Amino acid sequence: MTSELVVRQRLLTQHACGHTLPTPRDVVRHLGAVQAQDYRGGLWAVGLRSEGANESAVEEALMDRSILRTWPMRGTLHFVAAEDARWMLRLLAPRAVASLAGRYRQLELEPAVFLRARKVFEKALRGGGLLTRDEMHELLQAAHITPEGQRGIHILQRLAQDGVLCFGPRKGKQQTFVLLDEWIPQGKPRARDEALTDLALRYFRGHGPATAHDFAWWTGLTLADAKSGLEAAAAMLSHDSAGGRHYWGPRTESATARLKPAALLLPPFDELLVAYRDRGASLDPAHSQHLKSLLSPTIVVQGRIVGTWTRARGRDTVTIAPRFFSDQSERDLRAIQSAARRYGAFIGVTTIVA
Repeated sequence: MTSELVVRQRLLTQHACGHTLPTPRDVVRHLGAVQAQDYRGGLWAVGLRSEGANESAVEEALMDRSILRTWPMRGTLHFVAAEDARWMLRLLAPRAVASLAGRYRQLELEPAVFLRARKVFEKALRGGGLLTRDEMHELLQAAHITPEGQRGIHILQRLAQDGVLCFGPRKGKQQTFVLLDEWIPQGKPRARDEALTDLALRYFRGHGPATAHDFAWWTGLTLADAKSGLEAAAAMLSHDSAGGRHYWGPRTESATARLKPAALLLPPFDELLVAYRDRGASLDPAHSQHLKSLLSPTIVVQGRIVGTWTRARGRDTVTIAPRFFSDQSERDLRAIQSAARRYGAFIGVTTIVA
């Protein structure tokens, strides 16, 4: 299995090239979770994998509660299917919470503070309430719990990881918080082994070919737990080896066909990068210095990252400014222009490529 085949198969299993999935919920459920630290970037990550979806359609999936935004893994915001939120939080959030123990001490966030904040928010939100972050911080201040110095966001994050809060609909341009128990119905509890197996199947079917180390990175699980989940799911996955590494993925045909579309404009934190501990299949090491972090939106041509891009939004237009690591062929430039138009159509404006 060559690097070229690895990245081609990943694009296909992620539905970034080839057949898209019918709805935003289908995308999120297939991948298991979609990183949404950058909110609009997360919308685009789901949209480019959805059949004909625009930005409004992805936000509608958040409004109708088929998907939601919370902190299920690695202490990072993700979109997850509503029915998966609770069991993923129970499985994955404890390690993320434990990793923040030192930060909690720095911020003087003791267990009693989280408990007091929980009572304040449950009282304020009960009965269908929804409040912006600033309004939640005001509630804390009124209860003599200072939100200053990042205390506020750490309290909100922790209570979301504990299954108390999640993000609700937007209020104007602001995100809101709601009570998780009121926003989505309770699901059937899952045994830990069952949850590990299901998550392994979701990850390798939605992101493969990938390794056990990739799975551990993506979930934040220990390598032992990641291997345990993979072992339970292995009979339902394909397996290959290359360069001393063992790759697992869905039981599908190999990616020998030409990728369509040939070029993609990926958002920050896209699953094509963030879902793998080793990103060498997508990014030439010679160009890694040009990609400062996963914050950078990237340009992908035939599965390889060839540059980054920025956008400037006007009233009825969006200007896309590409920055390439090296010269591109005329054919690839045309493909990139097509990808830019696709992004403009997603947000509903005319695209200008600078």
